[in-house]
Amino acid sequence: MCGIAGKLAFNPTYWPEETQLKSMGDAIAHRGPDDSGVFIDGPCGLAHRRLSIIDLSPRGHQPMSIMDGRYTISFNGEIYNYQELRDELVTQGVTFVSDSDTEVLLHLFARHGTSCLQRLRGMFAFGIWDKEKQELFLARDRLGQKPLKYYIDDKQFVFASELKAILSTGVKKQIDWDAIQDYLKLGYVPGPMTGFKGIAKLPPAHYAIVSTNGTMVTERYWELDYKTKPSQSTAQWREQVTDTLTEAVRLRMISDVPVGAHLSGGIDSGIITALMAQNSSEPVRTFSIGFEGDTDSELPRARQIADRYGTQHHEFVVNPSNTDILADVAAHYEEPFADSSALPTWLLSELTREHVTVALNGDGGDENFSGYNRYHLMGMYETLKKIDPLVQGLHKPGVSVSQSLYKFSNKKIFRKVQKLLKWYSAQTHETYQRQFGFFNEVSIAKLLPRATKNSPFPLKNLFAQTNSLQRVDQLLAVDIASYLPDDLLVKVDMASMAHALEVRSPFLDHVLMELTASMPVELKRQGKRGKILLKEIATGLLPKEIVKQKKRGFGIPRETWLRGSLQTYVEEQLFDEEFLRHGFNRGHIEQLIQEHTQRRSDHSLRLWSLIMLKHWLKAWFT
Repeated sequence: MCGIAGKLAFNPTYWPEETQLKSMGDAIAHRGPDDSGVFIDGPCGLAHRRLSIIDLSPRGHQPMSIMDGRYTISFNGEIYNYQELRDELVTQGVTFVSDSDTEVLLHLFARHGTSCLQRLRGMFAFGIWDKEKQELFLARDRLGQKPLKYYIDDKQFVFASELKAILSTGVKKQIDWDAIQDYLKLGYVPGPMTGFKGIAKLPPAHYAIVSTNGTMVTERYWELDYKTKPSQSTAQWREQVTDTLTEAVRLRMISDVPVGAHLSGGIDSGIITALMAQNSSEPVRTFSIGFEGDTDSELPRARQIADRYGTQHHEFVVNPSNTDILADVAAHYEEPFADSSALPTWLLSELTREHVTVALNGDGGDENFSGYNRYHLMGMYETLKKIDPLVQGLHKPGVSVSQSLYKFSNKKIFRKVQKLLKWYSAQTHETYQRQFGFFNEVSIAKLLPRATKNSPFPLKNLFAQTNSLQRVDQLLAVDIASYLPDDLLVKVDMASMAHALEVRSPFLDHVLMELTASMPVELKRQGKRGKILLKEIATGLLPKEIVKQKKRGFGIPRETWLRGSLQTYVEEQLFDEEFLRHGFNRGHIEQLIQEHTQRRSDHSLRLWSLIMLKHWLKAWFT
């Protein structure tokens, strides 16, 4: 895993210089502490920071060139089937000088051009300079596991793994308030926006070709097919999924450095750990994290799995005092980011890197097998929609009664009823939006009077584009296009690479995802339960009580902490005059804090998102 950066000038005045490229590399040195390099060929310059995983020798140095310097690459990621591709290229007469997947990728592009992307099984972001065509080719993996950000104007094109490197070239910093509004609605900045005007993200499953004449052309090269549903028995599906997932795990264990696993205590990471143990001759090293004040900690369940497979197990407990690093986390993430699980992910990555350089995790299990609780609630939505007039009539009194019952009893059942009624809308995307618990149009207008009025929900078009799919498949498709690449994968990439740790996700293997997309929805959801087929697979691998447990998140106990030990911290951060000068309404923030403290509402997501936004603004625009 590495950090990449580069520049293509459209005007000789802006041709790249070595000092500039070195500065770009230095800005992302944390992504690759093992080696660095720069390359310049007239209008094009590439920089690279290397985290050595495959072929640790100097032969894997980047930027790497072949064919007398016609093609030069700066590559971030892993091509898991590179050995198979290498063998194929050798039979075609290619001679290799290294054992790296980078060289395989470069030769594959030289022979197949853009179609080489169809052959790759992995996670990646890279730029290849074609000296003969005077073109820069860039690509990002299918799911968006590896980042690729860029800036373009009439003088230059600049790209990098992180926008820190782009800003190091002198690109002007400006707040994109449209992106901030979308952040307030989602808790993350949806692509292609970044929160900075003029800096964008190349979407997952896309490539771009940038020419020295200033043109940039982008193309999508892959997408999941949810409409084709082969007819097979449950047993056949189970065997196919098991075999494909096992292969995905095996491929991701290939490494020239130590490999471990992030073990949460749930079935996704539990299955990955089990399959790793079956494919390893040595004990797997596992890493888990818990939270102070969590009444239902996953640590005991993680220990059960670790004991069952005899792993070398390590644990860390997060407490409220760990929030003292939030400002650093917000600055490093470089985009506004409100997912509170970024904090434990950061600390878990730090712990893991003390022992291994690569870790496998269970990310993607929910997006393959419909694991989130909101999928079940959206199933209930179908029933409510059939009696829409009645639901609309009971909406206000129902919310009021359940709110009062929750306030006086503190029983979660009343909060769930309250939320369900609050969330309901005749429009699918609106119901989905309300489940996230962030700001809606009304609350944004109160919070930030400067906000654009009546701006659409960022994912509205995605819902429209997938409206012909069955409801479960529609929700999976929307999340895979938005929540997965712009929240979950950002969280893991930024936290892990801050500590020079490579994280691999077998459930995000595109061959597996193509398979699960074609599965009938009945094998993903059934009644109140999710992950039907995956739980059947887990039954033979994990303790029964773990397979039967309810879905749990990975976030900190926000609601409790923000009403207790962090209440003063919230006020200190959100009443900061520098923050309020951006136009935020102190009175509305006071109302949110008061309602949350008095248990009149759970505003923990909103308050947390404002805290992280405050830290982001201070880090980048002070």
